[in-house]
Amino acid sequence: MKVYLVGGAVRDKLLGYPFHERDWVVVGATPEMLLQQGYRPVGSDFPVFLHPQTGEEYALARTERKSGVGYKGFLFCTDQSVTLEEDLSRRDLTINAMAEDTDGTLIDPYGGRQDLENRVLRHVSDAFVEDPLRVLRVARFAARYAHFGFSIAPETQALMETLSQSGELQHLTPERVWVETERALGERSPRTYIEVLRGCGALQVLLPEVDRLFGVPQRADYHPEVDTGLHILMSLNQAAALDTDPAVRFAVLMHDLGKGITPTDILPRHIGHEENGVRLVNGVCDRLKVPNRFRELAIAVTRHHLHCHKAPHLRASTTLRLLKEIGALRQPEKLTPFVRCCEADARGRLGFESKPYRSGQWLQQAFKAIQSIENREFIDLGLTGKQLGEAIDQRRLDILNSLREPCH
Repeated sequence: MKVYLVGGAVRDKLLGYPFHERDWVVVGATPEMLLQQGYRPVGSDFPVFLHPQTGEEYALARTERKSGVGYKGFLFCTDQSVTLEEDLSRRDLTINAMAEDTDGTLIDPYGGRQDLENRVLRHVSDAFVEDPLRVLRVARFAARYAHFGFSIAPETQALMETLSQSGELQHLTPERVWVETERALGERSPRTYIEVLRGCGALQVLLPEVDRLFGVPQRADYHPEVDTGLHILMSLNQAAALDTDPAVRFAVLMHDLGKGITPTDILPRHIGHEENGVRLVNGVCDRLKVPNRFRELAIAVTRHHLHCHKAPHLRASTTLRLLKEIGALRQPEKLTPFVRCCEADARGRLGFESKPYRSGQWLQQAFKAIQSIENREFIDLGLTGKQLGEAIDQRRLDILNSLREPCH
């Protein structure tokens, strides 16, 4: 049997991009041979094993044949006779279809190195259209390498459009869509993921709530870029610069969904878009089975981003209610992600990209001030229960009132 390093580690090594995982393919072996050497089996679809010392994944070389719909509609063959070239031929992109021998020799039967040098994302074969998940993967790689100037080959773009129109995307499991989306949101340019999906028609299928924002006008005095979809892309750029947490970026992606259902007769105003948006955010999270951490931040930002923008001028009672509703009084660590999302929204506008976000700074300083209140002071006065809570809240209101700035 022969073992080869494959996939992302080979690609990123050639690109000079940091990588943390290594995947291996084993040619000329059987499951029994690996088990005898102490490898531990994982994965139910086809034979994948964990190395007994390193824990890295070793997969038997395989071919695959389409047998149904969706991501799992494949039959796999892992016979000892399957060659390395056959295994590489079933991969999505040429830059992912390279291998490295144990002596460091590059095996590149499909021109991956050339495409890497030319900064092109190109499919290996027409079998690309058999797996709808590849549309999302290409979009994610485009987001990952946008700063290198990668583009999608026209023929690959055409296949992605064909897949988006075929109905195959609807057969992807919510878990797979979310895994790819979460990973893409964590890449260097999450904006590019949305742009690529929209460009091939996949965004309309997978995230119609986001897709419908494009072309929806906003008031030019607040949003010189006017188009709501463009504002979302600009805000994603800002979120990526402010925070690496994909939950922050997801919340920014979601925060204006309500503008997509504003009645046309009141445009470009968006009265009540915050609460309208909360229902849509919950719908997306239910459909894609989004983790609660992402949902909670997205709902907080959707509901309260305008309050954050006006924080220095709000009534003290409104500010206190805001801090309670975003969960900051019980979990102080929730405030910073919330403020970063709101800052990304404020700066995701034409001409506002470098403007300091004073409102967020004020809210964090005000929160710090009310955190300095010592509960013991009130407990020593004999206050308990409801009276204790009311006394602490009154002190909080006094502090917030003292910091409040007049409206101009």
